[in-house]
Amino acid sequence: MNTKHQYSQPNNQVVIALGDPAGIGIEITLKALGRPDLPQDMQPLLVGCKRNVELIYSQLQAQGIKKLANPKELKIIDIPLHEKLKEGEPTKKTGEASFHWLTKAAEIVLKKEARALITAPIAKHAWQDAGYDYPGQTERLAEIAGTKGPSMLFTAKSPHSSWRLNTLLATTHIPLADVPKNLSKELINSKLNSLLSFCQKFKPNPTLAIAGLNPHAGEKGNIGSEELEWLIPVLDKWRAKHPLIKLEGPIPPDTCWISSAKSWNNGPDDRCPDGILALYHDQGLIPIKIIAFDYSVNTTLGLPFIRTSPDHGTGFDIAGKGLARATSMFSAIQTAWELSKDN
Repeated sequence: MNTKHQYSQPNNQVVIALGDPAGIGIEITLKALGRPDLPQDMQPLLVGCKRNVELIYSQLQAQGIKKLANPKELKIIDIPLHEKLKEGEPTKKTGEASFHWLTKAAEIVLKKEARALITAPIAKHAWQDAGYDYPGQTERLAEIAGTKGPSMLFTAKSPHSSWRLNTLLATTHIPLADVPKNLSKELINSKLNSLLSFCQKFKPNPTLAIAGLNPHAGEKGNIGSEELEWLIPVLDKWRAKHPLIKLEGPIPPDTCWISSAKSWNNGPDDRCPDGILALYHDQGLIPIKIIAFDYSVNTTLGLPFIRTSPDHGTGFDIAGKGLARATSMFSAIQTAWELSKDN
């Protein structure tokens, strides 16, 4: 890691909230920041418990792991965890700590003291135990920023072909039974506009696709009526407003990501969409994690700053064992840096 400048300018600084201290957040952060291929001018600012960072660094060294960022060479905003840490065992206190670390990190990027925010995984149930009733970090960030309706987009750059996979979720952390009730004409239009705007960062006239809600995308009303009754008319109107953009769908969900998997392995194909809108959480996340688990990055759209996070959870089952892979965390840091270059 480049440590030439101990104190950086905000346009070189990214702030990292370290997630639940009982999980793998600190481990993957130290591993990711220890890679030699980080952007040379980037200066990380960590928000968490300094004592825990130093402790986990020492443990990883003792396990024979060499490529690590040294806490002595990192800037850390110290918000101590006031209990002895038991890795792999989240508590009310670890939930409280991760909530406050996220809040402080968000305040830093909102004040433009950093150019982007990266968040390590938290445990939603630990937040609940600590009295913070949020579905996830995204909703807390939207509250801090004073914005409504943020979007969860997952992006990944293939190590095989450099092709980029992009999937946006229309709905996120809600029960499956509530999905049809939450889908609306206004929501679909808003999410398609967000997906288009993101994909245009990489291509002026991207091809978009949308998955159907029902098996076989309703099969002309034989397996559910939502596609025929309102979704297809909404898509036709959106196409009329965006004549230069090709929008495919609704596509049967079980085949919607097949061309993406091929492009991930073999390179871009003219038949492959640049961005896909999934209508609910698992519809989008299952193919993303199968295709690009170690490389996928959760990117929040609709905030006044860039926010990314690795596309995995807290890893409590492997916390403290030195086994956590840092590829997704590295991708989250790199993506935040790239996306924030014009901010």
